[in-house]
Amino acid sequence: MKSEKDKMLAGELYQASDPELAKERLQARELMHLLNSSDPAEPENRVSLLRKLVGKAGKNPWIEVPFYCDYGYNIQMGEDCFFNFNCVVLDVCSVQLGDRVFIGPAVQIYTATHPLDAQTRGAFWESGKPVSIGSDVWIGGGAIICPGVSMGDRVVVAAGAVVTKSFPSDVVIGGNPAKIIRYLTPKE
Repeated sequence: MKSEKDKMLAGELYQASDPELAKERLQARELMHLLNSSDPAEPENRVSLLRKLVGKAGKNPWIEVPFYCDYGYNIQMGEDCFFNFNCVVLDVCSVQLGDRVFIGPAVQIYTATHPLDAQTRGAFWESGKPVSIGSDVWIGGGAIICPGVSMGDRVVVAAGAVVTKSFPSDVVIGGNPAKIIRYLTPKE
C-alpha cells in the first residue's frame, strides 16, 4: 500500500495531516527560519542553508529572504537561479527550474491543488501537479504559477500574471489568465 508521501509525490489524492509529511514540513520550516533569519553579511551560510532546504541547487543559487516552501526537497534549481524577496513555492510535487531562472519579488509557484468536489475537499484530501520552468526564464514580480504548468526556455512572464496553462519557448506572457503577448526570436 502506498504511503501518503508516495501518493503526494505521484500527484494522487493524499492526506497532508499524515505524521511523516507533518514532520517533513516542520523540518522545512525550521530550515526556512534559519534561512530567513540568516545574516546577509554571511552569504556562504545562506547558500549552505538553501542547499540543505532544496532538493538540488546548481552553482550560484541565490534567494533573497524571506522565502517560503512546503517541503523544499521537491525544488530542483539549475545554475545561476535567483529568487527575489518574499517568494512562495508550494512544492508538494516537483518544481523544476532550468538555468538562469530569475524570479521577481512575491512570485508564487503552486503545485498543490484541491478537489473541486466539496465533500472530498472537506475531508481534507489534496493533490498536486508538477511545475516545470525552462532555462533563461524571467518571472516578473507578483506572478502566480499554477499547478501543472510547464514553460519552455526564454519565457518572460509579466508582473502580476496568473499562469494557468503551459507555454512554449520564446514568448512573453501576461494577464489573468496569462496569454501570449508577444513572440520572441532567440539570438543565434
